[in-house]
Amino acid sequence: MRERFTVGDVSISPDHYIGGKRVSSAETFETRSPMDWNLLLGNISRGDAETADLAVTAATDAFPAWAALTPKERGAYLHRLADLIDENKDDIAYAECMDMAMLLESLKLRLVPRGALNFRNYADLAVEHEERVWDSKGTHNRVIRMPAGPAVIITPWNAPFMLSTWKCAPALAAGNTVILKPAEWSPLSASLLADMIDKAGFPPGVFNIVQGYGAEVGNALVSDPRVKRLSFTGSVPTARVIGKAAAENIVPFTAELGGKSPLLVFADADIDAAAKKAAGQYDDSGQVCMAGTRIIVEECIAEEFEALFHKYADQHVMGDSRDASTTMSAMIHPKHVERVEGFVERARANGDTIVRGGKRFKEDGLWYEPTLIKPKSNASEVVQSEVFGPVLTFQTFGTEEEGIALANSTVYGLSGIVYTGSAERAERVGRAVRGGTVWVNTFLVRDLTAPFGGIGQSGIGREGGHYALEFHSDLKTLQILEGSVS
Repeated sequence: MRERFTVGDVSISPDHYIGGKRVSSAETFETRSPMDWNLLLGNISRGDAETADLAVTAATDAFPAWAALTPKERGAYLHRLADLIDENKDDIAYAECMDMAMLLESLKLRLVPRGALNFRNYADLAVEHEERVWDSKGTHNRVIRMPAGPAVIITPWNAPFMLSTWKCAPALAAGNTVILKPAEWSPLSASLLADMIDKAGFPPGVFNIVQGYGAEVGNALVSDPRVKRLSFTGSVPTARVIGKAAAENIVPFTAELGGKSPLLVFADADIDAAAKKAAGQYDDSGQVCMAGTRIIVEECIAEEFEALFHKYADQHVMGDSRDASTTMSAMIHPKHVERVEGFVERARANGDTIVRGGKRFKEDGLWYEPTLIKPKSNASEVVQSEVFGPVLTFQTFGTEEEGIALANSTVYGLSGIVYTGSAERAERVGRAVRGGTVWVNTFLVRDLTAPFGGIGQSGIGREGGHYALEFHSDLKTLQILEGSVS
């Protein structure tokens, strides 16, 4: 076992968490702070196929006893864990802020408390689930939800704590054991989650964390035939690899992937509110899968809208994410900044118009200026491909039909945002825009019982509420002949 290290005053283990114990690897990988790339936060144990085997074995061994508990008994563990998250929210928020640069205030007020809420919600939803009971053709019938088995959960580097809890909570509540692999660019908050799992008294092997690279440990996890569920959030290319492994073992698989969501603004909308929300898409430096990155505005208000948009975009402050005045964080990693730069440079070469931004804020940092591009055509790469940075495009339309056509013109369909003052248009366009979630006159408001997921290359399957509990379960119909038992 390697020695713990500190980030600020927060003590963090660099090791995996397997079978209720910390497990080291001979090899390590670095995690650095995006706010100061010279700042090494820690050297993290780097898993391999042997590590993956240990974790799946632990989860497999722990599964029968965990599955045999009632939802209420499992829920008691989840509620204790939620309480511990609330008690340690400041430490979790600070570690995650340093590890991936999300705004500290946002983490404290929204993202970390949402992690606790995820566990509480699923603990209660599992208890409240009502089995379907009915009589048919001379039999008494009941649908039973059975825990499926070990679940591998792979999470992305953006909002890692919240997304890990969002995925792990329903798996645990449904009676599955879990192997979590956090992203190698932001592993610290997952290690803190393991500490709290341990303190909450979860039986060994029910929850395991394996750190490392996808090619070295992730592939071994997803291809193990003992794994009964796979849940992934990340890129389309990685989802294809995991999907092939799932198909080989006939394992149910959910994938929440990229987005290129439209922000559609009609002339009858509150234009000021729409422009402010559009400028708000630069939050977290655009590293949000659901962000409305394609601004599509009715021609007759385009000039007024653009002026308001620039007014609000000018108010963004790039700086240290621990500073309350900062509104735009550093980006996660030098490689990611280079990727975003590549999109913008190719847009310039393509003849797209860079209206604002288009360069780094500081040459020696990972901040990138809020950028707006007017594409030469809807076929431009910057319109059709996910940039995942502070880069928005601006297009106009003449008729409602043209606006909807532009909104639906990419291979993605994760979400959409519509601004209109008409109830009829809200219903009509809201139905027409292809996305797993479409907001009208708002954004990122989430009811945790609602289904969440994407259409097209934005993913397969749904998470949230009973949809996630169903995914993590095998359904059985039990039929008993009437009058045959007493």
